[in-house]
Amino acid sequence: MKAVFTPISLVLGLVAGQISKKIFDLLWGTVKDEEAPRPKHREVQIAQLLLALLIEGAIARVVRGMVDHGSRRGWARLTGAWPGEERPEKE
Repeated sequence: MKAVFTPISLVLGLVAGQISKKIFDLLWGTVKDEEAPRPKHREVQIAQLLLALLIEGAIARVVRGMVDHGSRRGWARLTGAWPGEERPEKE
């Protein structure tokens, strides 16, 4: 079953990445009337680049985490088997 879930998870991860990019661009556009600074830009303020990367990373992590968890819940409803661990390990 894991062999079937893995490709589905990979595709949904790519989709989540695109969704998070759109959310970030939309959010940045409401704050600034210019494109978000990227590491490829030569003339960029480091503080502004750092802020943009932090926000973009946080959005990406949340969206990917929610999509991953949602796909696992859907898989479990469909097949009756959870594709992963049941709960976090205790230290």
